[in-house]
Amino acid sequence: MRLGKCGTVIGSGFLAALLGMPMWGSTSDNRHTAMPGTLNYVEGQASIGDQTLDSHAEGNTDLQNGQVLETGNGKAEILLVPGVYLRLGSNSSVKMISNSLTNTEMAIRRGQAMVEVDELYHENYLRISQPGADTRLMKTGLYDFDATNGEVRVFDGKAVVRADDHDITVKKNHEFALNSTKLKARSFNKDQVTKSDDLYRWSSLRSEYLSEANVNAAQMYYANGWYGPGWWGPGWYWDPWFSGFTFLPADGFFYSPFGWGFYSPLVAWRAPLVIGSGVHHFNGNRPVAIGHGFRNHAVTAYHGGYGMHGGTGMHSGMHTSGMAGFHGGGAVHR
Repeated sequence: MRLGKCGTVIGSGFLAALLGMPMWGSTSDNRHTAMPGTLNYVEGQASIGDQTLDSHAEGNTDLQNGQVLETGNGKAEILLVPGVYLRLGSNSSVKMISNSLTNTEMAIRRGQAMVEVDELYHENYLRISQPGADTRLMKTGLYDFDATNGEVRVFDGKAVVRADDHDITVKKNHEFALNSTKLKARSFNKDQVTKSDDLYRWSSLRSEYLSEANVNAAQMYYANGWYGPGWWGPGWYWDPWFSGFTFLPADGFFYSPFGWGFYSPLVAWRAPLVIGSGVHHFNGNRPVAIGHGFRNHAVTAYHGGYGMHGGTGMHSGMHTSGMAGFHGGGAVHR
């Protein structure tokens, strides 16, 4: 769900002006702007060819066309177009087919991958292939790909799977088995999957961390003037406190498929918000009730400084005093 500032929608002219514009701020670290294929996080065993991936590779390593990222007992998070994350499970491998911003394609060669799509424009052509199928992601949502068992699963959103020269539409809470005798999607028990699927739980945790980093970054940009150095609009922005890129929307805010909030600097200072009859405390939890529009709630409830919000308590002691260390990444387009 996405709410824009005062119910407005971002104009195509504004986004067109940002097309191809890199975003950068301080050069106090050596991380470059993020593009499709940038490694954002890794844990455990992972490699690209002969290169072993560790925390030093985060934000510094790009998966180029034709390269393969493999995991052993580990996981990895890769940035695609701004607002889209691919998370690779253990004992899996993915190949970069095309790292173009308007034609992005990844191939799951082995194991499992999950794709969180928080932002998607009409000009984004986003495809995930696996043995026996080629899938285009049509909407924001959450998608799961199992190359080993030949399955495509849609937790939220809409995908079109090309298999056996047929196009099969897979919608929310449905899955498609490539070995099925019927070229038709079927429903699945989402609650059962979310409790048992390790990659789903890990992806939800990563989304939570990125939401916290988003609020931290958005409040810092507002503190320094949302129109100030380093803030150019929607895209990837580096948060040194979380050692990773997070996504900042152009205006308003939205919830990820896991329920965690992502905010523009234009609204991040309004903490918490009242939305309909629900109070949003910037901790990733959806309000009880969702209405139309939003308004300021008591500013006295703002939890001081420009650091962490009153969410899970993780990194709650961190705060910042300026823009040092921040820079954005990825061209923005529509």
